Amino acid sequence: MDPRVHIHKPDDEGGRLVHVDGTILGRAFNERDLREFLRRVELPGWEDVDLNDGSIFKWEGGGPETWQE
Repeated sequence: MDPRVHIHKPDDEGGRLVHVDGTILGRAFNERDLREFLRRVELPGWEDVDLNDGSIFKWEGGGPETWQE
């Protein structure tokens, strides 16, 4: 099964486009923004979910510690 949450590489402004289940939610500029998207889609355990969990998240251009190139 593919990861539900796809976080694209940072753009020129440091934002990362976020898709959940194929739907674009917007751009996250930090972990707080990403977790807000997860809350909005009611991802179970969104507050504490391990952002490195490859079964849920697909990161491009760096992992959860990378927000700007």
